Amino acid sequence: MEEVIVFILTILIASILNILLKKLDLPTAIGYIFTGVIISQFVGGDGAKELEHLSELGIIFLMFTIGLEFSFNELKVMKKQVLLYGSLQVLITATIFAVIAKFLLGFEQKSAIIIASALALSSTAIVLKMLNENGDIHAGYGRKVLGILLFQDLAVIPILILIDVFTKDVEVTTLLLNTSGHMLMFFVLLFVGKFGIDKYLDFSVKSQNQEIFLLAILFTVLASAEVAHLFGFSYSLGAFFAGMLLAESHYKYQIEADLSPFRDLFLGLFFFVVGSGIDVGIVVKNFAIILVLVVVVMAIKSAVIFGVLFFNQKRTAFKSALALSQIGEFALAIFVLAQNNHFINQELSNILATATIFSMILTPFIIKNLTRLADTVFKEPILENKISSVGFKNHVVVCGYGPLGRKVTNSLKQNGFDFVLIEHDLKLYQEALEDNQPVFFGNAAQRAVLESVNIKNATAVLITFHNLEKIRLISQAVLDVSPNAHIVARVRGKEEQNALKDYPIDIVLTVDTLADKMLGELFYCQISEKIDKS
Repeated sequence: MEEVIVFILTILIASILNILLKKLDLPTAIGYIFTGVIISQFVGGDGAKELEHLSELGIIFLMFTIGLEFSFNELKVMKKQVLLYGSLQVLITATIFAVIAKFLLGFEQKSAIIIASALALSSTAIVLKMLNENGDIHAGYGRKVLGILLFQDLAVIPILILIDVFTKDVEVTTLLLNTSGHMLMFFVLLFVGKFGIDKYLDFSVKSQNQEIFLLAILFTVLASAEVAHLFGFSYSLGAFFAGMLLAESHYKYQIEADLSPFRDLFLGLFFFVVGSGIDVGIVVKNFAIILVLVVVVMAIKSAVIFGVLFFNQKRTAFKSALALSQIGEFALAIFVLAQNNHFINQELSNILATATIFSMILTPFIIKNLTRLADTVFKEPILENKISSVGFKNHVVVCGYGPLGRKVTNSLKQNGFDFVLIEHDLKLYQEALEDNQPVFFGNAAQRAVLESVNIKNATAVLITFHNLEKIRLISQAVLDVSPNAHIVARVRGKEEQNALKDYPIDIVLTVDTLADKMLGELFYCQISEKIDKS
C-alpha cells in the first residue's frame, strides 16, 4: 500500500510541475527530473533504482523513432557527420579531459582515461527528444548533432572494452577479434532483418487488429535492442538500426503514431530516475566543486565541437556545440562501473554523477534558446533549411481509398495537383500501391500520422469515408494539428450533416443531393475552387 501511495504521489507531483512548467513554456523533462529529486527525499533513491532498467525503454523507443526518419541510404550520406565529426569530437574531448585529470588533478592514468571517456559523451535522451519535438532534427545543425551522437553510441563499445582491459588485464588482441566477430554477426542479422521485418509486419496487418500490429512493433523494437546488446552494442543503437530498417516502409508513420505514447511515457520515467539520483546532501556539501565542474566541462566540450565543425557554417557549428555541451546519461553508468572496479571512490563518483545530472538539467534551457543565442553572437540571422520527411507543400490530403477516394485521386492526378493518400485498410492500401498512388499506411485520426504528411501546409483535406464517427474523429484530429485546415467531407443525408455542425468543415456533401456518378467530379470541382482561392 505504501508503494501505491508513493506512485500516486509521484504522478501528482509530476503532473503539477509539468503544468506549471508548460505555462512557462519549459520542457517536461525538467518536471520529471525535479519530481525524482522530490520523491527521493521522501523514500530515498533505492525505490527508483528498481525502475532503471524499465526507464531504458524510453531511450530505446526514442532511438527507434529517430531511426524511422533515416534510411541506410541517408546514413551513408551522413557518414561525414558520423565518422569524421563524431570521431574527432570524442577523441579530442577525451584527450583534453584525460590530460587535465592526470596532470592537473593527479589521477592515475587508467582512472583519468575512464573519467575522460565518460565526460566526452553527450545526452542522447534529452538532445534528440527536444530536437525531435521542435523539428530541428532535420535542420543543418540537427543532422550534425545526430551524426555525432550516433558515433558516441558506437564509442560506448570500446569504452566498455577499455574498462574490461584495465580491470582484468585481458589481451587486447583477443577482445578485438571477438568484437569484430560480433559486429559481423550483428550486420548479418541486420541484413536478414531487412527482408524479414516487413513481411512480419505485413502478416500482423492482415489480421486487421490494431492490438496485434502494436504487439508486432513492440516485438521488433525490443528484439532488435536485445540482439544488439547480446553482440556488445548498446540497446539504443540496436533500436536505431531497427528503425532505419523500416524507414522506407509504408508503415513508418503508423508505427511512429502507435509507438509515441510509449516513448513519451518511458522517457518521462527515465528522467524521473535521473532526478532521483541527485543526493541533496552531496550537492550542498560540494556545490562549488560541482558548479565549477559543470561550467568547465560544458565550456571545453562546446569549444571542441565548435572547432571540429569550424569549417562549416559558423552558426551551425555554434548551435551544434551548445546542443552537445552536456554530459550524457551513459556517463552515469560508466561512473558506477569505475567505482565498482575501484578506479574512483564513492564520493568522487557521486560528485561526477551530480555534475552530469546538473548539465542535463541545463540542456533543455540551452536548446530552447539556441536560435536566440545564435542571433546574439551572429548579428545577421541565417535561415536554416529543414529537410522534410515527406516534402509535400500546398497539397491535398485524401483520407481513404474507397470508390470516392479513387475518383478524387485519379482526378487530382490527371489535373496535375499534388496530393497524398492515407489508408488504414490493408486491402485498399495495397490496391493504392498497385495503382501507383502516393499512399501511406496509417490511421488518419491520429495526430502523428497527420503531422507526418505535413497537414499544416496542406491546401485541403478530403474525408472520403461513409462512417460518421470516422469523419468526426478525423476532423477533430485535423483541427487539433491545423486549426485553419480546409476540410471536405461527405455524409449520407441531412441528419448526418446536422451532426457535423459543431465542426468547421468547409464543404459537406450529401448523397441525396446529386447522382453518385457525379460525386467524384463535384468533389474535384470544389477542391479546385478551394485551391484557387488559397
